[in-house]
Amino acid sequence: MDSGERGRDDEEIYALLDDDYARRILVETHEDARSAEALSEACGASESTIYRRVERLRERDLLEGIQRLDPGGHHHEVYAARLERVTIELTDDGFVVEVDRREENAADRFTRLYEELSG
Repeated sequence: MDSGERGRDDEEIYALLDDDYARRILVETHEDARSAEALSEACGASESTIYRRVERLRERDLLEGIQRLDPGGHHHEVYAARLERVTIELTDDGFVVEVDRREENAADRFTRLYEELSG
């Protein structure tokens, strides 16, 4: 990644973390995966607002979607934070953002790969 791409990526991370809903989604999904409906209630926002933030967080790999099977046999998606830590360092060239992410577990990796191949 060149410095221009990194700068744009850093700016997108700043913008996401400046958004109240995005921060709340990360907090709410830090310990337990939550559905969009549950996030909507916890954040006091419409589900469409939640889905927009979820998409932006997923694009930056700060949030992951996990397919769950409910007792009726239907699938639904829940979301879990992958963000572990953000460090912002001031250098001679400007600010550098370092993002530490949680590792996906093997079952989630397998499910994601299967969905990508079958989709």
